Amino acid sequence: MAKEFRFPDVGEGITEGEIVRWLVKEGDEVQVDQALAEIETDKAIVEMPSPYAGTVLKLHFKEKDLVKVGQPLVTIGAKGEILAAATPAPAPLPARPGAASAPGLPGMIPAPGRPGEVLATPGVRALAKGLGVDLAAVRGTGSGERITEDDVRAFQAAPSEKKLAVKIKAKYDLYGNLDRIPLRGIRRATAKKMRESLDHAAHVTHCDEADAGPIDALLKKMKPAVETSGAKLTYLPFIVKALVEALKLHPTLNATLDEDENEIVLKKYYNVGIAVDVPDGLIVPVIKFADQKSVADIAAEIQTLAKAARERTLDLADLQGGTFSITNVGVIGGDFATPIINYPEVAILATMRIADRARVVNGAVVVKKILPLCLSFDHRVVDGAEAARFTKDLIRFLEAPESLPLRGE
Repeated sequence: MAKEFRFPDVGEGITEGEIVRWLVKEGDEVQVDQALAEIETDKAIVEMPSPYAGTVLKLHFKEKDLVKVGQPLVTIGAKGEILAAATPAPAPLPARPGAASAPGLPGMIPAPGRPGEVLATPGVRALAKGLGVDLAAVRGTGSGERITEDDVRAFQAAPSEKKLAVKIKAKYDLYGNLDRIPLRGIRRATAKKMRESLDHAAHVTHCDEADAGPIDALLKKMKPAVETSGAKLTYLPFIVKALVEALKLHPTLNATLDEDENEIVLKKYYNVGIAVDVPDGLIVPVIKFADQKSVADIAAEIQTLAKAARERTLDLADLQGGTFSITNVGVIGGDFATPIINYPEVAILATMRIADRARVVNGAVVVKKILPLCLSFDHRVVDGAEAARFTKDLIRFLEAPESLPLRGE
């Protein structure tokens, strides 16, 4: 007997995926756990294993299609088995042009735009609005010819001239030709995540700068020993260690806001997300328990996670559990930025371009290696004064890196 394999929830918050490549075709014999397709979610590209053995009777989507959790991916059954035709949804009854108004019934109100001609409850009106159905085009089958929920669902499911109309996308406008790039994969996920962050957090950015000379000197001192193991040592592991020490002094920046319970949830662990620039967006793998790791360990882990992010081979667990994020804009350039918080975290740090700059020290102009820092925070949880104190403590640790627990705890 044929069995449908529906797209499962493959990770926290996953609602849809894009079929990158089918690894089987209709008519193929498959075994349990054999890979059926590569599907790109907003977290990673995953190979979808078959839960059944048998013959692939139907692939329900094409490559590049979006599939939502719960929709059928593949139908698998016995060789030669013929699938039963799907039962079509009942067609809606035609609208009643010029129909006389039905007598009023308790709880019934006229549909908007056609007063007195059709009847619907507030619940039915809300359902129709959510499904994009014009109640004026639906004939009611309920008592007094009122419109029921079933009438609305049947109308929405049935083919219509409007649904079958060809959608035209302009290839040019008044000023010239246009290219259209589908909003898919990481870019689509990034767009949703950024919109979610802006909708849920009150963003404020605080900027300051640190003297990176001490880190630069320590990096040069430690570099030969660390890089014998194959890890590349950069400024970033030192920044992670300084960040953790500052978070210990300012726990509200290592937190989330439980909006349902109206509680600030302080995280008693330090999982630092590192934003990685990939061709079609940003991926933020997480260094778990950064307080317990050495500078060398963090350097190696950053390198491994960044490589996996660019190759899209990260495990979903690598992307979960973050308590604070860093975006290292400085590798590209720039002095200031306003990074968007990686919601539901409450703060993110942008590290900018380290450069030699003239500064006045004790009345004399000197050249220093300056690291600009830009901290965005959720003002619902963190006040501006607290953000400034946090940044000052972060700078204090950055300018005295020898005091950090460089070998971990």
